[in-house]
Amino acid sequence: MTNHVDRFYAAVSVLAGDGHIKQRLTDAYTGYIAGLHGSDLPAAVQDGFSDLRRRMHSVAPLNGEGPIRASVRKMSGQDAAECSLVILALYTELLRQGTKNRRGANREEVADPVPPFLVKSASA
Repeated sequence: MTNHVDRFYAAVSVLAGDGHIKQRLTDAYTGYIAGLHGSDLPAAVQDGFSDLRRRMHSVAPLNGEGPIRASVRKMSGQDAAECSLVILALYTELLRQGTKNRRGANREEVADPVPPFLVKSASA
């Protein structure tokens, strides 16, 4: 899952950069997210990812521009901003899932004993 988190982080970084929202969305999605498959993602983000993917492939391309560029071209600025927020929400949920998995693993681990130099003597 770390690879997915890294890819979404990179996409969010592009979205937070300079330029028009439509160009940033196109670059972020094409560069980092388009190659992902929903079935490779945790169940908690699959529906949101499928909805995003559907929006990003909703328009038939013209003149060889590709479905993502065509779809973003037809979006309003508000629609592009909403898709950007979906990417941010998916990234946040992936982070949550990773943290939850690490916490669960820590609960199963046996705690290390406290080092002797940190234990205060009861007789002191």
